[in-house]
Amino acid sequence: MKKLFVLGFLVSLTLAACSSSTLSFSEVERVPDHVQDKVDSSLTLQSITNDAEGKYIVFHSSGNVESDLDIQGNMVTIQFNVTNLGDVVKQHTYYFTSDPKHDVLDVTVNGESIPFDNVTID
Repeated sequence: MKKLFVLGFLVSLTLAACSSSTLSFSEVERVPDHVQDKVDSSLTLQSITNDAEGKYIVFHSSGNVESDLDIQGNMVTIQFNVTNLGDVVKQHTYYFTSDPKHDVLDVTVNGESIPFDNVTID
């Protein structure tokens, strides 16, 4: 009886984990080689999808970058705030996951919406 209870509990836990929200956004310290190979340093904003769950957002900027997410209904806005512009352009790479109820993605830089220069699906 205990084995049946434990098995039922594990199945319930697994199903609950699968149905939970997967909205996340974090900067990546080390970009996988297969993703880095697709990065074009001449572009400001790229989206590189390499699996069914998430995508890499690559943002090139010559300043300090702070990022945040804003969620309004089905829209997720990635907000980049760039300060202290300089001469050297740096790559900032983030990993973003969402769920089906958040099906619109917008990116803003210092409050202005910008389009992706390139979208790659691997």
